[in-house]
Amino acid sequence: MLTSGTAQILPADGLAERLLAARREQRPLRVKLGIDPSGSDLTLGHAVVLRKLRQFQDFGHTAVLVVGGFTGQVGDPSGRTATRVAQSADDVIANSQGYLDQLMRILDPERAEVVNNADWLGSMQVAEMLGYTQQITVAQLLERDDFARRFAAQQPITLSEFFYPLLQGIDSVEIRADIEIGGTDQTFNNLVGRELQRSRGHAPQAVITVPLLVGTDGAEKMGKSLGNYVAISEPATEQFGKLMSVPDSVVESYARLATSLHPRAVDELAADVATGGAAANRAKRLMAREVVTLYHGAEQAAAAEERFDAIHKRGEAPSDAPEHPLPDGDPVHLPALLVAAGLASSSSAARRDIDAGAIRIDGVPVAAKTYDVARGELVGTVLASGKRRMARLVPSS
Repeated sequence: MLTSGTAQILPADGLAERLLAARREQRPLRVKLGIDPSGSDLTLGHAVVLRKLRQFQDFGHTAVLVVGGFTGQVGDPSGRTATRVAQSADDVIANSQGYLDQLMRILDPERAEVVNNADWLGSMQVAEMLGYTQQITVAQLLERDDFARRFAAQQPITLSEFFYPLLQGIDSVEIRADIEIGGTDQTFNNLVGRELQRSRGHAPQAVITVPLLVGTDGAEKMGKSLGNYVAISEPATEQFGKLMSVPDSVVESYARLATSLHPRAVDELAADVATGGAAANRAKRLMAREVVTLYHGAEQAAAAEERFDAIHKRGEAPSDAPEHPLPDGDPVHLPALLVAAGLASSSSAARRDIDAGAIRIDGVPVAAKTYDVARGELVGTVLASGKRRMARLVPSS
């Protein structure tokens, strides 16, 4: 169970060795996850590693969450092609507050410790830090793919970025981690922790990595900056709609990494996706329903699916669309109304959407070049942009 869905366990016998040691010492494992809060929302991508951590908790082990109060101000360079913009201490604290509530939607608070690495890194003496630097070489750091690419391209690499793996490794020493979990992009950083622990006479942690979840675009790693994410705190209807928009090519990985489906059930789902047509649609619906159920419950998942069908299969206008007052004047300039209702970013973008057939009034596409509409034709209708953004138009008070 603990090895299911993992990408790699390093060393291969590391997990078994740590489990045996914990049993011999009659204590739970200390399973570390480092979190540098870079935004306010946790996504399904974050949830992959969190759900693996929850499995350890369910077997009686302790999750140790290391909030990067110090390292968050440096920024993890993993996978980066340029220096990451550093956060301020205030940014880190503000983001952390929202993170913890969301974390506990997945983790068991009774088996979790939350620590802040600013407590030891912020006050560490230079001499102690220099002692740690003797355990890792610049040559080793330049073996990392991201650093190697940037070095070859003569792109800047700051000394603080070089320090990041070292700082993360020191965290493992401080909390006496038995296991460290992370995405496959964290392998190098996590292995540094083993070396630093060994240098301090501690039993080195085992490293477990999990695959990275591809975003809703089916191409890039899920990330808030790319807009290709599903947040675990989003409403059920929004989650379901986003999940139904993912390409068939990623449905299996979403089912395997982001749901509680048994591996055999995922294999059956993958076969349906490969068949195509109605079978592939059923498989995608199952995946979407299972994900939404995890964060909102079965009742809300069913309601989200029904709302999706009402809009996209039966062409009905949703009863819960937010209301927006119509402006004075007749006719109404549609591009300006779309901007005011939050359905377009600018008037020029609204005109492009109208010309592309992406704007609908009560489910009927607006004809290209139709920028002015009689006010009487809009009162009480639902104005929609794309599949999920809409507003019910009401008379201004």
